[in-house]
Amino acid sequence: MSASSIEPHGGKLINRISKNIDVKDLYQLQINLELANDIENIADGIFSPLQGFMCKHDFENVVQHGALANGLSWTIPIIMDVDEATAKQMQNSKDVMLKTNYNNIAVLHIDEVYTYDKKQIMEKIYRTTDINHPGVKKTSLMKNFLVGGKIDYLERPDSINRMHRKTPIETREQFKKLRWNSIIAFQTRNPPHVAHEMMQKTALVNHDGLFINPLIGKKKTGDFKDDVIIKSYETLIDLYYAKETCELATLHTDMKYAGPKEAIHHAIMRQNYGCTHIIIGRDHAGVGNYYKPFDSQQIFDHYQDLKIKPIFFPAFFYCDICLSFTNSKACPHDIKNRNQVSGTKLRQMISRKIIPSKYIMRPEISKIIINHKSPFVD
Repeated sequence: MSASSIEPHGGKLINRISKNIDVKDLYQLQINLELANDIENIADGIFSPLQGFMCKHDFENVVQHGALANGLSWTIPIIMDVDEATAKQMQNSKDVMLKTNYNNIAVLHIDEVYTYDKKQIMEKIYRTTDINHPGVKKTSLMKNFLVGGKIDYLERPDSINRMHRKTPIETREQFKKLRWNSIIAFQTRNPPHVAHEMMQKTALVNHDGLFINPLIGKKKTGDFKDDVIIKSYETLIDLYYAKETCELATLHTDMKYAGPKEAIHHAIMRQNYGCTHIIIGRDHAGVGNYYKPFDSQQIFDHYQDLKIKPIFFPAFFYCDICLSFTNSKACPHDIKNRNQVSGTKLRQMISRKIIPSKYIMRPEISKIIINHKSPFVD
């Protein structure tokens, strides 16, 4: 299957970009950057087949069964929450202008306003009601009404962190130009470890191209900042990847930390970009100990309608006895011989200006992070 012909999820790439909407005298609502990103992702088809925020039937089916009302796989609710007074005003207005501090972003055509059960989201999407889980905490702070309806997108924002943002139309055209028929997507919210690089290159051996697609958006305290991630991958690709084997593009949405449910969502978005495969590693999109290490791989058994195919990898590391990067399936040696550190320990080293081993992180990447005045989300 060629990149240009792999079907978007649901069979059609959605386009909700519009220039001919009458916006005079519309009720206006200020929204945050997080919501603005999701609206743009709907408009560009990254969230295909969605054409707007979910109405009640789709929302409840996604939460309960991991599928839209028509049965098509979908695991993360794409929703807009508002308070009661705003909900009433929006329902009366029918068409609402959504705006940020700088732009009129989109018009939302109201189809439905409804209440919902926050605890149900926590239990079904995040598999926990523990308030320490970042997704549960976010859900607990949501307002009590949801608004569903299609959007028409009007104007893109301007930001330096958007320089690598690409639409599915653009990525599909680029894959076709490069004559890539099999494309591996790599989701990340971190700067690259050498182990990540080796995993990517191992997968690349049997495929035409690698699509590195860092998630840029709201993350939990202690995660790396967006500009650190972008600069790290720019440097890695420039220094360590063969020309025309790797493309970098940023995905602008927030991390949910929903483990297996989010792994499916990540795959759907990359299918819409035109990727044929996606790397799903150990504890993909996980946080803490809320999910078992390979839950995010096993969930794909239940989502057979996806066109994109997962590539499963255990964690990579450098073995001092094997004298190579390897993984637990290939290396028989004790853990004491492995060059690997936890994310917590790596952050501690960086905070103390300690450069990690070259077998853990490329020196050029370490310097970018250590020289950054504040590399972590507060």
